[in-house]
Amino acid sequence: MQQIFYFLSKNSTRLLFLVLLIVSVSLTIQNHSYHRSKFLSSANQMSGSVYEKTHAMEEYLHLRKDNELLAEENARLKELLYNSQNTIDSAFHAQSTRVPISEFKVFNTHIINNSYRKRNNYLTIRGGVNQQFTKDMGVINDKGVVGIVENVSKNFATVQSILNTKTKITAKVKNTEHFGTIVWDAKNAGFVQLTDIPKLANLTKGDSIVTGGISTIFPENIPIGVVDKVYTSKASNFYTINVRLFNDMTRINQVYVIENINYQEIKELEETTQDE
Repeated sequence: MQQIFYFLSKNSTRLLFLVLLIVSVSLTIQNHSYHRSKFLSSANQMSGSVYEKTHAMEEYLHLRKDNELLAEENARLKELLYNSQNTIDSAFHAQSTRVPISEFKVFNTHIINNSYRKRNNYLTIRGGVNQQFTKDMGVINDKGVVGIVENVSKNFATVQSILNTKTKITAKVKNTEHFGTIVWDAKNAGFVQLTDIPKLANLTKGDSIVTGGISTIFPENIPIGVVDKVYTSKASNFYTINVRLFNDMTRINQVYVIENINYQEIKELEETTQDE
């Protein structure tokens, strides 16, 4: 308390000046409309600036949550898109007692580890048995195919990247509907190769390469990349196509895992047929 009195005594002149200044400015503003309007304008501008910065900070703090909600919404939209053919089919049989069938479920998740410098690259994602993830589920993002689920634990899964020499994905040239197989030659992380496309196919640089409809892992027409270069050999009746990936596999984070609900039934049926 003694220090407070000492401070007031030492700075009494300055404090008195400050009080008189505030009183005089207050009286001026109250008794002159011009000064009052200017003060209110400045105050509004200052408070508006403060509110704007506060709002921007709040938006930034909620950005991660908003991104999660957006990813979940995208997953639902993708699920509707991949099942749209079944929706049309069930509508055609609307008068029957048939129940509409959904082939695919879509889950959103994040990559927590990603390799792309090896011959056989893998990614690790959040989500495992507890999230209904199983082996051989397709993994994509907004730009296209990422890979295929290889192994799962309770809460995590490893994904065999499209940049893996063991990976084989059924694909087609979108314009011509010719089917082939996507492989990787381990030379460049920006390119994969499409093999087994017959030489009678009319190919053009820039043609889109998408997933084929005969896969039990990926829905049809998911983007992969574009034709960059076509290689021919006199000893073969097929092209080898260098495909520039839509994805930059060195910079991916958010992904979607696709479950084919009928996968196990199809697999068991095919294995039974092969054993006969």
